[in-house]
Amino acid sequence: MTDQTAACVAVIPARGGSKGVPRKNVLPVGGVPLVVRAVNAARAARGIDMVVVSTDDDEIAALALSAGARVIRRPAEIAGDTASSEAAVLHALDALEADGVRPRATAFLQATSPFIDSSALAEAVRRVMASAADSVFSAVPTYGFLWERTADGMRGLGHHEAHRPRRQDREPHHQETGAFYVFDTAGFRRARHRFFGRIDAVEVPELGAIEIDSRSELDAARALAPLIDVAGAIDVDAVVTDFDGVHTDDTAILRSDGLESVRVSRADGMGVGLLREAGVPVLILSTETDPVVAARARKLRVEVRQGVEDKAAVLREWATVNGLALDRIAYVGNDVNDLGCLDIVGWPVVVPEAHAEVRARARVVLERRGGDGAVRDLARRVLAARAATPQIVPASAASAAATSLDTSNTRRQS
Repeated sequence: MTDQTAACVAVIPARGGSKGVPRKNVLPVGGVPLVVRAVNAARAARGIDMVVVSTDDDEIAALALSAGARVIRRPAEIAGDTASSEAAVLHALDALEADGVRPRATAFLQATSPFIDSSALAEAVRRVMASAADSVFSAVPTYGFLWERTADGMRGLGHHEAHRPRRQDREPHHQETGAFYVFDTAGFRRARHRFFGRIDAVEVPELGAIEIDSRSELDAARALAPLIDVAGAIDVDAVVTDFDGVHTDDTAILRSDGLESVRVSRADGMGVGLLREAGVPVLILSTETDPVVAARARKLRVEVRQGVEDKAAVLREWATVNGLALDRIAYVGNDVNDLGCLDIVGWPVVVPEAHAEVRARARVVLERRGGDGAVRDLARRVLAARAATPQIVPASAASAAATSLDTSNTRRQS
C-alpha cells in the first residue's frame, strides 16, 4: 500500500476492559455494538481512506473486521486502565508505517461516543488536509453561564454577576464532546498529544453529544438512538416476528366458551405476501400456545413456531437450518420476552408502543403500531433495501418462505 491510498487514517482505540460499564465497547446502542457504530461513522466520512481499530480483545477484533475495519493488536502495556489514548494511536501509526502506510492526517474516534456525526468528521478532515488547522475536535456550542470556584467564592466565566447579557448578545463557549479529533500526523508525532499548533473545533448537534462512561449514560444513549439514527431501508435476508403485539394490537376477545379471537390487519397480510413474492423467508415466533397463531400463519403461508419458551434458541436453530446469518435477520417484537431475540440479530426492530426496555434495544422503531400496519411498514423497508441492492438468499431459506412447520389447530380470526 502506498502513502497516497491513505491520506487520512481513522484510528479507533477499543480495549476489552472497562470498569464503569463492563465490556462497553461491544454493547449495542440502537442494536449496533459501539465499536461497530464508530467504524461505520468513520467509513461514512468523506476523506477517510482507512479505518483501523486498535484492540487487545478477540470479540472486538472480530466485530471490527466484520464491519470493514483493519485490526491492530494492542500490547498489554498500553491496554490497561492507566494507558492513554495517545499511546494507542501512536502504536497504531507505528504499525501502519511498518506496512508502508504514512497518512497525512489522522482521525482519532472514541467508540464510547455512539452518535458520531460523519459529515462533521469529514469537515474536520477537510480542514486539516487543507492546512487550515493542525488539530480539530468535535464540540457543542454552549451559552450557559459558567462559574468557577475561587478562595472568595464563585466567579463568573465570560460574564459578570451584575451584567447578564441575553443569549443573542453572547458568544458561545465550546464544550469538547470526545467523539473525534483530527490532526496532522507529523505534528501529532512531535507533540505526542492530540492538541497542538492551530486548534479548531467543528460543531456537532448537542442531542448526540453523549459519552458512555456509566450505566445511566448507556441507558440514555439507547433511549436516544431511535430519535437520532436515520431508519430507512432495512437490508436483511429474512424476517422473524413475534405475534401478539406485532400482528395484533396485543388484545384478545375471550368468549364464554373459552375461545379467543384477535384482530389482524389486511395491510400486514399484504406486506407478508410481498415479502414472500420477493423470496424473503418469514417466520412467526411466539410463546403463545393458542391455535390462532398457527391459523394466521397458514393464512399468510409462512412458517411458524409457537409455544416456545426460549425464543432466542429457536431463532438460532432456525437460522442455522436455513443457512442464514443472524446479523442478516430482522426480528420484530414488542415486549420483554423478545429481548433475547432482539439482542442476537443484526436488525432488532420494535413497534412504537413497545415496552421501554425493549425500545432501548431497538435499531429501528416502526411508524405503525402492532396490528395496524407494523408488518407492512417493515416489509416496505425490507423491500426498499432489496430494490436498491438485490440480495441472494440461500436456497434453503427461500424455500422456507412458503412453508409452515405447524399446521395444527385452526381458529376463528376476526
